[in-house]
Amino acid sequence: AWRNRDPTPLSALFPTRLFSLLQPPFSFHPDRLKLSTCRWDKVASAVVSEESAVGSSSSGTDVFNLTYLEGNSWLWDISGVRVLVDPILVGNLDFGIPWLYDAAKKFLKNFELTDLPQVDCLLITQSLNDHCHLKTLKPLSEMSPNLRVMATPNAKPLLDPLFRNVTYLEPGQESEVEAENGSKVRIRATSGPVLGPPWQRPENGYLVISPQGQLTLYYEPHCVYNKDFLEKEHADIVITPVIKQLLPNFTLVSGQEDAVQLAKLLHAKYI
Repeated sequence: AWRNRDPTPLSALFPTRLFSLLQPPFSFHPDRLKLSTCRWDKVASAVVSEESAVGSSSSGTDVFNLTYLEGNSWLWDISGVRVLVDPILVGNLDFGIPWLYDAAKKFLKNFELTDLPQVDCLLITQSLNDHCHLKTLKPLSEMSPNLRVMATPNAKPLLDPLFRNVTYLEPGQESEVEAENGSKVRIRATSGPVLGPPWQRPENGYLVISPQGQLTLYYEPHCVYNKDFLEKEHADIVITPVIKQLLPNFTLVSGQEDAVQLAKLLHAKYI
């Protein structure tokens, strides 16, 4: 189905309203002090729900179809507005140091840019390579140089040479993206993590508001947020890490109790 390049809507390819590609489960063996991975022969899809809280296909109702593309990459279809998020779809992720770090997709190994449907907006949360992946963005810009882009200002040196229609959003600022069918989605930036010196501006999270304002999605890939800013907001759907990643004297990715507090703060219905 991924290689079907006709204008078939994602909702026809994947009938569930919210779903993700499941990662293989782990099992922890304390006697061996390591993680072992179970082998699955094929990708499974998880049906979250089709309750009215996430929308239905009836006229006048907002719908989110969320497709997970592994890593930090997503394709969101919001009532016909397609938003490609932090895509890593060409080559591996190596941060420019393949001798030290090299990550490949587990399931979408043969997925190509040409397998994507037409998208209305590219959304970039952070300026680092695992979100602003130049190996993917350079050929994408050659295919669609006028593609609407919304991004953190930290990514300006990387994106300006590639795309002609870029909007850089500071926390609290918002912009609108419109699809060919006339549907419009509002995207509002929020404050994310500081990934560098303390004086560097933070990266972005985003609130994505459906065309009729019935549903809101919140995404920030490190579970780092400004509580004072978000306590004025709500989000029906929250995409956030639930596992921490720790470096010496530094929390790279939050999660766990921080994810619980985030869900409570935004009164989330789906995580």
